[in-house]
Amino acid sequence: MFKNKKEHFIFILMIAATMVFIMSCYNIAIIEGFSLNIFKHAALGFPLAFIYALIGDIFIVGRIVKVITSKILKPNDTMKKVGLCMSFFTSCGMVIWMSLFGVIANVGLDSNFISAYGVAIVTNFIFAIPLNLLIVSPLMRFLFFKMFPPISGINEQTNAI
Repeated sequence: MFKNKKEHFIFILMIAATMVFIMSCYNIAIIEGFSLNIFKHAALGFPLAFIYALIGDIFIVGRIVKVITSKILKPNDTMKKVGLCMSFFTSCGMVIWMSLFGVIANVGLDSNFISAYGVAIVTNFIFAIPLNLLIVSPLMRFLFFKMFPPISGINEQTNAI
């Protein structure tokens, strides 16, 4: 899918920016209820959340996902299967990673931290996995392929990452 690390990074930016903003809106709506302030609060918290998401995706979750998927995927698997597998495991890891950020930012490290973190993981998992697999990833892949047409051959693609 990616010809080089630059393209891979651009794709990460596209997915992360979209997911961080939508999930921020979702979590703010859960805490405050639905209003137009959701978008304002999400935009204000976006820069720090986005940087935290990039760090997690690139240096922690992405590396773990690469190990997991290398054990599951075969060299002749379709690009669709590779994309779905990578998206699923990345979403799972990012829910855990970003829920930590949200709970620390909103609850802190007090006596409610563990229970709040557990609730956040479940609540975010329920929304983030379908959102990413059914809407965000397919849309971002479509846009990415418009900007960077795919290369042929899965071996070339996995080697490029």
